[in-house]
Amino acid sequence: MAKKARARAAARKMREAWKAKQWYRIVAPEMFNGAELGETPARDPELLIGRVSEVSYQDLTGDFTKSHIKLYFKINSIKGADASTEFIGHNMTSDYLRRLTRRRNSKIENVIDVRTKDGYKLRIKTVSISIGRIPSSHQHAIRLKIGETILKKSSEKTMSELIKSILSGELPKEIARECKKIHPLKRV
Repeated sequence: MAKKARARAAARKMREAWKAKQWYRIVAPEMFNGAELGETPARDPELLIGRVSEVSYQDLTGDFTKSHIKLYFKINSIKGADASTEFIGHNMTSDYLRRLTRRRNSKIENVIDVRTKDGYKLRIKTVSISIGRIPSSHQHAIRLKIGETILKKSSEKTMSELIKSILSGELPKEIARECKKIHPLKRV
């Protein structure tokens, strides 16, 4: 009987702990128009700072064609019941990347460290899929062209402008246009 009483007491204590928590709205930064990302519970608002929230780009914009992009936001301050965030990165879902890489295509990966006009330091990782197999000399030339293009564009833009151009597809189209002189790319 003592075991059951202890289990009931533990369950009651757990319910009381949940009742003590408050719900906070997670709000995106201004570059995403302060959209609501979701809600999260916390007993103390200070425990929310540093928490990372993952949202698909489709949930943020309603654009179904961008459902493969995951955005990451880190909570940096609490104002009342709102938790303000900062954008810390994005990536593509692994199943989307696997779908793109088929046989008889070349996958070209590149990592570039850039500094934006407003002084932010970013690491941009690109994945390019070519139309047909290409020799390693062409892959090397494409990597150089991608690096050149990204360095040029990032030095002309602020961080929020650069992020918007990447997510909207403007920068990838520019890269594909530049690399077309070497070999056509199916996706950047």
